[in-house]
Amino acid sequence: MKGDYQELVDEISALLGEPATLENRDFGLIAFGAHDSDDDSAMDPVRTRSILTRKSSPAVRAWFEGFGITRATGPVRIPAAPDAGVFRDRICLPVRHRGVVLGYVWLLDAEPGPSHAQLTAAMEVAARIGELLADEERAGADLSRELRAALTAERGWQYDMALTALRTALGPDAEGLHTLVCLAPWPTEDTPSPRTIPGAAALCALPWRPAAGPPLGQGAATGAGQGRQAPGPAGRSGTTSGPGSASGGQASGPGAQTGYGRQASGPVGRTGAGAGRAIAGAAPDAAPSPYVPGSAPADGGAARALAVLVRLRSADNLSPATAAATRLRGSAVAGVATPRRGLAELDTAWREACSGARAALVQPALGPVAEWAAIGPYRLLTALPPAEPDPAVRALLTPAHTELARTAEVFLDHAGQAGRTAAALGIHRQTLYYRLSRVEQLTGLDLDAGEDRLLLHMALKAARL
Repeated sequence: MKGDYQELVDEISALLGEPATLENRDFGLIAFGAHDSDDDSAMDPVRTRSILTRKSSPAVRAWFEGFGITRATGPVRIPAAPDAGVFRDRICLPVRHRGVVLGYVWLLDAEPGPSHAQLTAAMEVAARIGELLADEERAGADLSRELRAALTAERGWQYDMALTALRTALGPDAEGLHTLVCLAPWPTEDTPSPRTIPGAAALCALPWRPAAGPPLGQGAATGAGQGRQAPGPAGRSGTTSGPGSASGGQASGPGAQTGYGRQASGPVGRTGAGAGRAIAGAAPDAAPSPYVPGSAPADGGAARALAVLVRLRSADNLSPATAAATRLRGSAVAGVATPRRGLAELDTAWREACSGARAALVQPALGPVAEWAAIGPYRLLTALPPAEPDPAVRALLTPAHTELARTAEVFLDHAGQAGRTAAALGIHRQTLYYRLSRVEQLTGLDLDAGEDRLLLHMALKAARL
């Protein structure tokens, strides 16, 4: 295919007596004619950059598009603009197919310039280029169907057949080095053309299971007291009102011990009159909790992800994949799988890419583009099948106790160091100790015990996925 483009570009160069370049509609270089002149003015910074980097800058693209080339059906003459690095006049031949612009042929213009007959002949060649580009786009669309079939089929004969079809469509590239990128949530069933994404072999949209809720800390803050019920000592419920909420405030009273050997400001499970502060957002009607299942997409349809199969040159360099993710993602996050040679483990790669995206959704510090190899414990957590929360933590994961769950997670994230946890949460240590005592009471877990900490930490992380 590349040879066909080069032959057609050379044909236009011969017709017009000037070296031509061919770019796709995103100004990515496809082919260019030889520059035999010893005259330095035969090149300018824009053309040099296009050939050396195989693309033009956004500013240059905006400059040229300002002359209406995306709508033009015939040659467009563009004057020089030294301030923009365009030192020579240009002629642009839009490459169209069935009314859709697919690319541009560029020539440097000089007096007296090509004749009308020459330009007409060149536009006929440009139309043949348009047919090639359209065929390539159609092939990319067909490849998307094969990629979707391979990613949605379960292991077995259907998966094997889908892989065979995908290998056939990819040709020799099928045995090369690839990775998969998952972008989620993807807002539409439509997908960009692989031609617009450097390194992309195929793209497809497919169903996606979203993460449970917003990132940690969104919609949870301290505030003025509101009356709520909180369990009292030994599982009894004690009524709290105004500034004395038990779900997150400070308790009054002399030195009761917490379960980890520190002084709390009141008896465990009870609140002193008016001494504490309630937790805004802890009521069931508050902002969604990151620890309970989320709702369906706002448009009422099924959630979707975009899968991108990206060719790599080296397993140590994922930049083509991260660049594709950055270019495509918009408001989505992205996960990138471990590179693999060939397609045999395509389903495993897709699970890794989805895991990276899910981890980036619930832990923004990992994203917005997260490589599977870098998501740490989420590699294990995202591989677990969906399950009900452990009975010990079920009460803690209800919306009424969002702030206590958040406190416990931050405490465990900071390896149980009270000072760092209190600073991260912006609360007093005594408030932290009180909240942790409430966590112990709700769960029956001992935060001084390693296995209990492990269970609680995993349960909190898993609940947000």
